[in-house]
This record gives sequence, C-alpha cells and structure tokens, in this order.
Amino acid sequence: MGSDKQSRMTEYAFVFHLALLLFFGNQALAQIRYAIPEEVREGTVVGNVAKDLGLEITSLTERRLRVVSGTKGTFFEVNQDNGALHIHKKIDRELLCHGSGACLMELKILVENPLEMHHIVVEITDVNDNSPSFPEKEQVFEIAEHTLPGKRFQLHTARDPDAGVNSIRTYTLTSNEHFEVDIRQSDEDKIPFLVLKKSLDREKKNKHTLLVTAVDGGKPPKSGTLNVSIIVLDSNDNRPMFSQEIYQIEIQENIPVGTLIFKMNATDPDEGINGEIEYSLGKTLKKKVYDIFELDKLTGEIKVKGKVDYEENDVYKLDVEASDKGAPPLTGECRVVIKILDVNDNPPEIEITSLSNTVSEDSKIGTVISLLSVTDKDSGVNGKIISNINSNVPFELKPSYKENIYSVVTKEFLNREQVSHYEITIKATDCGEPPLSTFKTLNIRISDVNDNSPFFSQNPIEFYLVENNAAGISVFSVSATDNDLNNNAAIAYQIVRERSQHDITSFLNINSETGDISALKSFDFETLKTFQFQVVATDSGAPSLSSNVTVHVFILDQNDNAPVILYPVSSNGSAEGVEEIPRNVNAGHLVTKVRAYDADIGYNGWLLFSLQEVTAHSLFGLDRYTGQIRTLRSFTETDEAEHKLLILVKDNGNVSLSATATVVVKLVEPREAFAAADVKSASKDDEDNNVTFYLMITLGSVSTLFLISIIVLIAMQCSKSTDYTSKYLQETNYDGTLCHSIQYRSGDKRYMLVGPRMSIGSTIVPGSHANTLVLPDRRGTSTEVLK
Repeated sequence: MGSDKQSRMTEYAFVFHLALLLFFGNQALAQIRYAIPEEVREGTVVGNVAKDLGLEITSLTERRLRVVSGTKGTFFEVNQDNGALHIHKKIDRELLCHGSGACLMELKILVENPLEMHHIVVEITDVNDNSPSFPEKEQVFEIAEHTLPGKRFQLHTARDPDAGVNSIRTYTLTSNEHFEVDIRQSDEDKIPFLVLKKSLDREKKNKHTLLVTAVDGGKPPKSGTLNVSIIVLDSNDNRPMFSQEIYQIEIQENIPVGTLIFKMNATDPDEGINGEIEYSLGKTLKKKVYDIFELDKLTGEIKVKGKVDYEENDVYKLDVEASDKGAPPLTGECRVVIKILDVNDNPPEIEITSLSNTVSEDSKIGTVISLLSVTDKDSGVNGKIISNINSNVPFELKPSYKENIYSVVTKEFLNREQVSHYEITIKATDCGEPPLSTFKTLNIRISDVNDNSPFFSQNPIEFYLVENNAAGISVFSVSATDNDLNNNAAIAYQIVRERSQHDITSFLNINSETGDISALKSFDFETLKTFQFQVVATDSGAPSLSSNVTVHVFILDQNDNAPVILYPVSSNGSAEGVEEIPRNVNAGHLVTKVRAYDADIGYNGWLLFSLQEVTAHSLFGLDRYTGQIRTLRSFTETDEAEHKLLILVKDNGNVSLSATATVVVKLVEPREAFAAADVKSASKDDEDNNVTFYLMITLGSVSTLFLISIIVLIAMQCSKSTDYTSKYLQETNYDGTLCHSIQYRSGDKRYMLVGPRMSIGSTIVPGSHANTLVLPDRRGTSTEVLK
C-alpha cells in the first residue's frame, strides 16, 4: 500500500506541473537516463543535469533548479551552483524494487523563468549485498532404518533479495555416505531435495547431522546454511545377546533368602519395545531349582528363594532366556552354573558333665569344680575347637588326655570376703572362616570359712561417764564387726576380769550380744576419776576367733558436795565463832578469815563468800574470794559493842550448794583485848592445830589420788603404742578455801578442770556446765578447746 500511495502522489504532482507548463511556459520533451549502483555513499554525483539539459550554469540559482519527484526525490538533490545531481540519502535497491527486473527511478527537474519540467530516469543497479537465508535454521527428518535408497525428502528453499547473478545459484551438502542433494528448477526458483543413496542402520548410528548450504552467484559469492537432522527410526532386526554362553558363579551355603547372587545382562541394540528385554528360566529345570532360586523377568536379578544347603546339592544349572518385545519377538539363551561353597555353619557345643556350684574359700589351687566336653558338627578345620575362659576369674581350663574334654580348676586362692560369687564364661571357638563361638556361663558361689577375727574400728576406746550414774543401766557400748557370714560373724562380748580384790570390772556387766555395758554401782568422781578394762569379742565359728579392745573410762565431776566450813568451828561442831577486836582499830583491820572446803573440782568446787546478815553494813566488809572479814572504818563511841555476821559460802555449780558460818565480833577496850588475846591464844592454838590436821589429811588424800592417777597413766602410755596419754595435775590452792584444778591429755586433746583462780587468757566454753575452759596451748600458736 505504501508504494501505491507514493505512486498516486507522484501522479498528482506530475499533473500539477503539466498544468503549469501549459499555462506559463513550454513543455520540455527531452529525457535523460542515468545508472548508479545501490548502497553508494551520500554525496555521490549521478550526473550534471544542467549540462545535459543545456541550461546555463550562471542562471541556475535564479531559475531555482530543483527536483520535484515526490518522495523519491528525497534520495537526490541538485546543486544549484554547478547543476550536478548527487545522492542525498543511501539507496537500498531491495527496498525500492522487488524482483529481478530493472529498478528505475523517474525524477522531475523543475526550472523557473521560464517554467520548464524535465524528466530524468535513474536506474539503480544491484550489488551482491545480501546472503541467501533459509526460513528456519534447522530441519528434522525421521527416517526408518528399513527405508529403501532413492527416497527423496524436500528441503527448505533459501531466499536471496538480490537479483540476477547475485541471486541463489546452487545448493551443496556436507560429505556423507548416506545422503545427497538434488535441485529442481521451478520458474525462477531452485528447490533442493535430500536423496537417500544408502540404507540406514540405527544400531550403528541413530542420528545423522548434515549441513545444507545455499550459494549465490555474486563475486565474491555469499551463502546461507540449514542444519538438517536425520533421526533413524528402529525396526526389530536384532535379537537379545548375552556376553557369555555359560556363566559360572560361586555362593556360600546358608546364604540369606532374598540375597542377590547374580544379575543377567543381555543387550539388544534395538530401541523401544524392540529393545525391551524380559528374562525367564528354562522350562526343563528340576523342580528344586525353582524352589531355591528365582529370576526377576525385568531386571534379570537372580535371588535366593529358599535354603541353600551344601550337604543337599553342591551345584545348580540354570537355563536363562532373554526375549525382546518386538513383533515377532526375538530370543537369546545362556546357562548359569551356580556352585555351592561349604561354610562353617555349625557352632561348637559345650556340655557340662559335672559341676560343683559351691566352692569353699579355703580350697587349694588346682581344685576341680567342673567337667565339660566340647563338640562341633563340622569337620576338618571347621570342626577344630579352641576353648578358654573368657573372664578374669581365678579359674582355668585344664585339658584332659582326651581331645575336647576339659576340667575347670582353681588357679588362685579364693577369698569370699573380696568376691563371693563368680560367673565363669567358657568360650569355645572353631577354626572355620569366619570362626563360630559358643559361650557357657557357670555360676560359682564361694562358701564362707571362719578366717576373719572380729574387728574394732577404734582401739583403745574412750568413754566419759558423769559421776552419780544410776546403777544397773547401760552407760556405754562397744561394737565389733566380722567380715564372715552367719555363725562365723555372730559376735559375743565379754569383759576381761582380773579377779583381784580391787578389780573395778566386778562392778561392770556387758550384754554379750549387743555389747552394751552397764554399771552395777554409782561412781563417785571424788573417789575414782578414771579406770580401764578390756572387752573381748569372739565369733561363733569353729574354731572361734576373737579380738580385744581396751576401754578407758573417765569419770566426770558433778556438783554433789556442799562446801564444808573449816573455820570458824565451835566446840560442839557448829560453824560459829567469836572474835574480839580493840575498839580503836583502824579501817582495813583483819577481823578474821572464814575458811571452807568443797570436795568437787572446777566450778563445782569454786567457792564464793557473801554477807547474808550483818548488824551494821558500814562497819565490816567480806572479801568475795578469800573470806577475809575486815573493818571498813574506825569504830565510834556510838557503835554497839557486839556485832553478828552471817556468812554464806556457795560453790559455782549449775545448781549451787552452800553452807553458812556465823561470826560474832565483840568490841573491847585495848587492855581487855590484849588480856583476852593471851587467854585465847592457848585455845586458839588447839583450834589451829585441829584445822591444820584436817587440812593435812585433805591435802594428803588429794595428793595420793593424784600420784595414783599419774602412775596409772604412765603405765598405760608405756604399754600402748598409740598416741594416748593421760596426765593428772592437781593443784591445791588454799587461800581461805580448798579448790582443785585437774588436767589430763587424751590423744591429741588436752582437758582441764580449773579452780577459782583462772589463768590469764582462759575462757569459759558455752554449754560446758561452767567447768570446762579453753586453755591456751603453750606449746604452739593454736588454741585448743579443752573438754
């Protein structure tokens, strides 16, 4: 449509210009023809129209020489300076003209003054600027392999826009042995054909790739290519083939059911259903073969279907067929020979012919506890057996004179207290490949013998017993252990008695079964402070075994003694006395000193003095610790001549005990006082002698007890290798009262019961009933808690 519209516009312009020439000037009848090739550069001169039309060069501008040929005129321009016609825009002949005929462009040249119209024809000549091209890049043919030679297959026709000799001249084909190209001339077109010149074989080559080339006649020639693919279609012309006629395989007996033992692999070079293969067993085999083996018809896998036993049959022969699915199907055959290999499929058997389940722990080395035999149903190497004990036990296998007969004997001494039960695992292994093993476990119990004495976890044993215990009840207990069993571990306790006159054990009784020790009397700390004895623990074995332990008993003090007034004491034994002092004495004068004694020790024996009653509190004072009574001031005339003082003496026990003494102080004139002093001196001497006598007895008793304790503890220390010492140190601190401090050492602990004068740095331990102190250890830097 575009070219028709352009032609109509050209005709309209031509009519318009013709009308102008009729009315205004003369018509120009001359026509000029030029020829120029396509695709030349812009500005290329086609010809000099002014010169060819006979126009004067100098008047061209004035006469407005120009091209008025419509749209085609845009390709050309006239130079008004020299009248040359040149290319204004590049020209493509194939776009302007179709076909192989001459391509002519008619131009109209217009000049004015006078108005003239001139016709010019420009021929666009062809150049070989286009290559042949196919409508598709690739063409595919499917050809059956049984197609006969001479069969023709039309190829795509190539197109070339160029004309004349530049158009398509011929077709060529890549060299091959099966195809050639043939060209048929149709009018101006050349139609190519692919011709089969040799039969195809898909099994050799299933696809052929060719290259068809279209060549034009240009110089140099140009070409276009077409890829041609030939797919060879199959036909069933090949039977399935096995790689061997006979296959030989070996399998072991007892192979698991379902095991793949062989895979058939027949090949068929055909494709599709012609190459699909199905396998089957021959129809003439023994029935047993079908029970033991099966063949998968699709995969060709031969699997075990039943039990394979070498002892039943050592070889099987299977005929296998392979068929394709062509029409008609083709078949191939082969034979599979399966050889069965014997394997070690019978484990050894262990038979216990004699067994002692219980063995005494005092059995000698080499004692026989069991007899056994080992057998194996296999023969040869598979039936040869190696036996041993597989666990770490004090037993071993001892072979007999006959093969595979063994006895189990002890190889070490037994100890029930360490191991009371053994599991003996006997392993029998044959020499097959792989070896098979059998295990047998013997449960052996070790019986007990009385080979362990009773044992005390601590020796010696220390007990602390508070005095005034209730007679007849348990005060402490001993306990021993025995690692044996039953009667061998049943322990009876008894106290070792010396049968002497002063044997303290006569007051002790022990429960023979529990070891509880009871005291038959109440102990008094002031009489007995410590004692020791031995306890024997005996088991019930045959013969019995025993061991003893030394028991140290320390009596602990209680506040069971009230203070005793030593002075003043009257002739009738009451704690009363009369003291006469001069009226003219000064303040601080010693009137008298109250003396008292407490048989207890520590805080229980620590005495304190206090005034309970006094006629004049401003006259007399009493020292809390010494019992000294002194005047607080000088006497006056208004003071009474006689004063009565009631002194309370009490200890420091938890429940304190006390005693009272009465002192009557009489004030006399100095002369009477001296006379009275002479009269009283005699009686005073007697009283002092009595007091001194009592004091000596008391001190002697305490010293005797102290020496006895020292001797006993030294003897204990020398007789024992353990770090056990006990020392008693008794101090008599008499300053108005008699007090005691006893200290002793037990093992690595030091104990001290103190009197009223405590050493510097000692403190009372809370909860110790106020009679236990922490005594600084002078031997080291650490402080010990003394109990």
